Amino acid sequence: MSKGYAEGPATEERLAALEQRERRPPTPQRLAVYGSTDAQPERHFLGWRDEVDPDELFASGSAWGLSVMKRPA
Repeated sequence: MSKGYAEGPATEERLAALEQRERRPPTPQRLAVYGSTDAQPERHFLGWRDEVDPDELFASGSAWGLSVMKRPA
């Protein structure tokens, strides 16, 4: 008896896509700092973590609502 959804062209395409993703080299990532400032109150990119210190930005009061996220380099 057939499994229906687990067989056929859709499954073959999905498996092919997974194999291709596994062969692709991973994209290098960096840590990005986001936050708000007086000049730009909406959340925006402030800089890369290795170039900007979020603790220093917050302590000085020049930025708030800070977050650090992985982003493609």
